[in-house]
Amino acid sequence: MTVSVLVPSSLVREAEDKREATRKLGYVARAATVFRTDNLFVFPDREGERRWGGGFVETVLTYAATPPYLRKEVFGKRNELEYAGVLPPLRATALTGSESEGSGSLRQGIVTEVGPEGRVRVNCGLQHPISLVAPSEMTVDEGERVTVRISSRSPVRAKLVDEPLPGFAVKRMDLTAALDRDDAGVTVATSRHGEELTVSRLADHVVRTERDGMTVAFGSPGRGLPDILGVDAERLPDAVESGAPSRFDLWLNAVPNQGSEVVRTEEAMFAVLGCLTLKHE
Repeated sequence: MTVSVLVPSSLVREAEDKREATRKLGYVARAATVFRTDNLFVFPDREGERRWGGGFVETVLTYAATPPYLRKEVFGKRNELEYAGVLPPLRATALTGSESEGSGSLRQGIVTEVGPEGRVRVNCGLQHPISLVAPSEMTVDEGERVTVRISSRSPVRAKLVDEPLPGFAVKRMDLTAALDRDDAGVTVATSRHGEELTVSRLADHVVRTERDGMTVAFGSPGRGLPDILGVDAERLPDAVESGAPSRFDLWLNAVPNQGSEVVRTEEAMFAVLGCLTLKHE
């Protein structure tokens, strides 16, 4: 099951300064981590952008998703990261297991050197880069991010594994392309004008998302998905039965009794993903 989240390039359009914009993106990254999101896609909404657009949003989110021990090597000094110090730690849960079963902690690494006979040097946050043999089915290049399974640190015992990187990946992608992915699963648009998410309806939705995975799209402050997509918001409640517009399987309102005029994107992420990732027994 793959969980993907779509956010617009206009995500920080209301931020008063770069510090506030960075902090907001930190909360988005936290929500993605808490609910084990696999992909965080930034789709273009250039009409809604103001001072900070898709490049800024993608860079800060990618930095947040990068383990602290790799950030200096990957990013160096960049203007977009002036206030990176306000980003909250993600503390993504590592997958661990018994050494006797050939498992261990998964860590993200960067290939710093490719040598002969399939050997590579990888920086994965240990005291020094380590030399590993790439599996025959893997092709790795210098600068590529890889997954390393570490079964012992003293002495170091580790191997490259052909598994997804721990945490979530950040990419810029058109909305249509993101929804048409083979692993998109149930495609969900979030809006206060969508179908109200009730206890009885939630069970059916959770069965689908647990089985097929999901891709959930969010709008930006003052510019919800109906505005971004040019969809008539008044049609949304009636459109659910006949097939939701604009390529989505569902349009959902996960905060039907909101007490604030505006639910911020990062708040909506916690509300929606918290509901749709519940276990169905």
